[in-house]
Amino acid sequence: MSLLNPENWTLWQAVAIFIASAFTIAVAGFRITRAVDQLADRTGIGEAAAGAVLLGAATSLGGSVLSVTAAWNGNAELAVSNALGGIAVQTFFLAVADMSYRKANLEHAAASAPNMMQNALLISLLSIILLAPFLPDLTFWGIHPVTPLLLVFYGYGIRLVHQARTVPMWNPVTTRETRADEPDESNVKANLGGLWGEFLVLMLVLGAAGWVLEPSATVLVQETQLTNTMVGILLTAISTSIPELVTSIAAVRRGALTLAVGGIIGGNAFDTLFTAASDIAYRDGSIYHAFSDQAKFWVALTLLMSGSLMMGLLRRERQGIGGIGLESFTIMVLYLSGVALLITGLAG
Repeated sequence: MSLLNPENWTLWQAVAIFIASAFTIAVAGFRITRAVDQLADRTGIGEAAAGAVLLGAATSLGGSVLSVTAAWNGNAELAVSNALGGIAVQTFFLAVADMSYRKANLEHAAASAPNMMQNALLISLLSIILLAPFLPDLTFWGIHPVTPLLLVFYGYGIRLVHQARTVPMWNPVTTRETRADEPDESNVKANLGGLWGEFLVLMLVLGAAGWVLEPSATVLVQETQLTNTMVGILLTAISTSIPELVTSIAAVRRGALTLAVGGIIGGNAFDTLFTAASDIAYRDGSIYHAFSDQAKFWVALTLLMSGSLMMGLLRRERQGIGGIGLESFTIMVLYLSGVALLITGLAG
């Protein structure tokens, strides 16, 4: 059947498959939030750690599969722009989730040492990625030395996140608006085997949807005037990041504020590993040295957005303008400005 071969897809077939894959990712992402929230309480690992490792990895699976598949097929620009664009849009989604919580600014209510440690880890990993293109273009078995460095640094950072929860050296001041990470009694009694089973099935669905999304995105590039960078940042990155938007808003409405923030920041830190995995899959040399100027621009922009988020978590403004904190407003302006510069061709 021609439908099974992406080379035979028409533009409208690619659009339909793209939309169907994005919808599947959104639905599975919504369902997986509840499972992760229950696993956080049932296993005792806490919402911040669950958001970083379980929710972050699961909701990012579709994007990681897309980036690795694109890199394996030699499309470095799509692989990189999808990974970096996803981090930027997910930070933007956190500001959107802030608007859905009316009692206080999300940075105030969900402030915790693990979340700030995760954000510091994200900033460090993005800095390494931005530095990589300026290092010598050397590879060993087709892999740049920055790739194992990213993996090791991420593992070390997750260990620090866990320590920040179990043996914190300081804690944020508790106020009436602060929501502590306390287990829900009904979650503690949930069947552990069933929760893990549901979690794994939904992860497989997310991965399969990301795998189908890659060829449809490639057809969109071939059949339209859009570049790989624009498709990666504006289409695939947003589509594969829909679970982060859905899960963060769902977590906020469930009262799991630490999970909402931890899921976004933890997912962003995990998404930096897309670049490492893509470098391993990319067989034409170092993927870091295939970065376009637009890709470098998005790394720098995301660093600025992450720095703004860190200031919000530290300053902990109770009530901002229109129900949103100054830092969240800044994040939204930065992201929308970046999109405008990309569309007009002024970025890079």
